[in-house]
Amino acid sequence: MSDTSPAPTPRRVRVRAPELTGKGGWLNTGGKQYTLADLRGRIVVLDFWTFCCVNCLHVLDELRELEERHRDTVVVVGVHSPKFVHEAEHRAVVDAVERYGVAHPVLDDPELATWKQYAVRAWPTLVVIDPEGYVVAQHAGEGHAHAIARLVEELEAEHGAKGTLRRGDGPYVAPEPEPTALRFPGKALLLPSGNFLVSDTTRHRLVELAEDAETVVRRIGSGTRGFADGTAAEASFSEPQGLALLDDGSVVVADTVNHALRRLDLTTGEVTTLAGTGRQWWQGSPTAGAAREIDLSSPWDVAVFGGKVWIAMAGVHQLWTYDPRAGTVAVAAGTTNEGLVDGPAGEAWFAQPSGLAATEDRLWLADSETSALRWVDLEGHVHTAVGTGLFDFGHRDGAAEQALFQHPLGVTVLPDGSVAVSDTYNHALRRYDPATGEVTTLATDLREPSDAVLAGDDIVVVESARHRLTRLRLPEEAVRVASVAHRTQRAATEVAPGELRLDVIFQAPAGQKLDMRYGPSTRLLVSSTPPELLVEGEGADTDLSRALTLNPAVQEGVLHVSAMAASCDDDPANQYPACHVHQQDWGVPVRITAGGVSRLPLVLAGMDRQ
Repeated sequence: MSDTSPAPTPRRVRVRAPELTGKGGWLNTGGKQYTLADLRGRIVVLDFWTFCCVNCLHVLDELRELEERHRDTVVVVGVHSPKFVHEAEHRAVVDAVERYGVAHPVLDDPELATWKQYAVRAWPTLVVIDPEGYVVAQHAGEGHAHAIARLVEELEAEHGAKGTLRRGDGPYVAPEPEPTALRFPGKALLLPSGNFLVSDTTRHRLVELAEDAETVVRRIGSGTRGFADGTAAEASFSEPQGLALLDDGSVVVADTVNHALRRLDLTTGEVTTLAGTGRQWWQGSPTAGAAREIDLSSPWDVAVFGGKVWIAMAGVHQLWTYDPRAGTVAVAAGTTNEGLVDGPAGEAWFAQPSGLAATEDRLWLADSETSALRWVDLEGHVHTAVGTGLFDFGHRDGAAEQALFQHPLGVTVLPDGSVAVSDTYNHALRRYDPATGEVTTLATDLREPSDAVLAGDDIVVVESARHRLTRLRLPEEAVRVASVAHRTQRAATEVAPGELRLDVIFQAPAGQKLDMRYGPSTRLLVSSTPPELLVEGEGADTDLSRALTLNPAVQEGVLHVSAMAASCDDDPANQYPACHVHQQDWGVPVRITAGGVSRLPLVLAGMDRQ
């Protein structure tokens, strides 16, 4: 007699989840400290993030719907794992949790203890733990919310049937709101009237302040996260940032989390949308066309240069432009690869450009993740004034070649042609003089300055973490500070000399398959710092595994790995299946030692089975 019963479902690979430990303790729990045992019976999603990382901020937004839909079964835990020294400060993590509207418990792990226990290699990384305390999935990068939602439904059904699922309220306890006029303001603009317009970022609105930079004149926006045009009371924003004055007297607003540019009519208070669809740009999406039809990605600042509105597109490490006359947008510079590479616009690399300021012949920009001050000339070539790359930062004055910033977010052109840099994580205002090539410090004891504007003989600084604008006199001489240099805290991976096998792990989520309709659906790009580290294996290809040959004469460096995979819903009955892009960039510090590993696995999605 033949067996017609269905084949058993393969058992999911499970690994016992390590304990959650962090010297900074727990936030958003009403003061209670948790262990994994306290969360047993719930589906736990660990979100390894750091607040400087725009990709991490994208994932926070992706997870909001999952948290709401499965609030009685899923507990999202943010594990804050710092890159910059400033991000290891507990007060800074507390501020960031409020700033970005994080509505779940957060474990502050300044020493990367839990990061190391879970063998995480990239920000952001998501780890799913089942109700019995086992790791069942890991995903690096953005765009995985749909896959995790599918897995959550499977786990709910599986553990509901087993009796191991525990439903109920989660451990999240909302903090008490603070009664300040501004809350984590981002950018400011001096208006023709002499008043200041400020992006009140965490409260999702704009605020006009009087000339004293304190008195509230009016508020634009409902104060609730949303994407709606209309009057000052009806319109809504989502974490707006950059502001710039247009030739017609209106203001263009970088509406960051709505992935849009908005227009404010200063006379009527009316808000309309200039560019963006409200959807985030992904690899393969159009990069030019009618402004209202093209997706953008976390526009962080705007400036008028050469007759166009330039956009610091932090989410994809590029500069874009918006043409007000033609009503179009287009990529202006950058490849979407994250790093510091100068040259022609189409070949340059940026890393979260977050601040812009224009002169007649230069567009200055704060390239935050490389802690760099850079500029674009009228021919479109990209230059670096200060900064060396993703892993060097600090507070050091002197010649530009050896000066250091720490994650600057703003730039302001001064009357003498020099540039003031809002050196955010150093809590300082710095100055670069193109004439002498020197970097000095203008002011210290600011709290996360994110922008500054000139007002007569004064410079008015946006002290984001003090929730205010602070007026300073432009000093004739710079303040002297002790020089400090840092490198990223992540420990280097010890690798053996010679051949290193690079494996990017990607398993299409349940119910999906690789999208092969138009050829290969995967892409792997590899480079190194210094370039001499790689003898063989550099460049782009479609295979997610590659043999790299390392130069034994180069003792240490960084492997830059960028991977992309596209998968589509696997339903033969659906003629137009939904497709999803999975992508992540890794910067992996490596050190060549005789006893090092010969294989480097990087998990894009799934579990490494070797």
